[in-house]
Amino acid sequence: MPPVVDWGRRDYAASLDEMRELVRARRAGRIPDTLLLVEHPPVVTVGVEGDDGGATASGLPVFSVERGGRATYHGPGQQVGYPIVDLDPRDRDVRRFVRDVESIVVGAVEPFGIRAGHVTGRPGVWVDGERKIASVGFAVDHWITFHGFALNVDPDLSAFDRFHPCGFAGSVMTSIAREVGRPVSIADVRPAILAAWAERFEGTAPGRRAASEATAAAAPG
Repeated sequence: MPPVVDWGRRDYAASLDEMRELVRARRAGRIPDTLLLVEHPPVVTVGVEGDDGGATASGLPVFSVERGGRATYHGPGQQVGYPIVDLDPRDRDVRRFVRDVESIVVGAVEPFGIRAGHVTGRPGVWVDGERKIASVGFAVDHWITFHGFALNVDPDLSAFDRFHPCGFAGSVMTSIAREVGRPVSIADVRPAILAAWAERFEGTAPGRRAASEATAAAAPG
């Protein structure tokens, strides 16, 4: 299995700084593809499409970042995953990478009897095409990916009502716990995340070829 690093619950600013440092390390070949897993204290992040939903007025700390998409919430009870992956040996196919990451989320909720998937024109991972259970948004720097997915396991969903997550009403957001009608812990979900990560990213080569592309946002929402 490609390495997984569990940061536990960690401040968003510190996580962002280290994630960017790991991108540089991956580009230099000092580390292999790696999945970072973390919970953050309550925070709103705003991607390159900007904020049209009142993130600043939410009363939560707000960070503008280089990922695709608009505003979203991170908080306790939400499993955030940051795949630091070299797309060179994956044919520099950003679209395929995004679908592979979405499949990690789909695989994580399936053991709970939840059928989720992608909806054309509606970024993220959805249940029955109507309820959003995970946000997905990336940046790509010299073909190294960073930022990632935020799976709602059992967070305070009312936090999404303070703004318009990814341009939607907060009421579209759901969680594993809401869908199954009982408390669910991140520890309950973790094995399925790790299995899906291994299945999709096992064997990715560590090589690099020359690249000079600037940082680009990918896969909003």
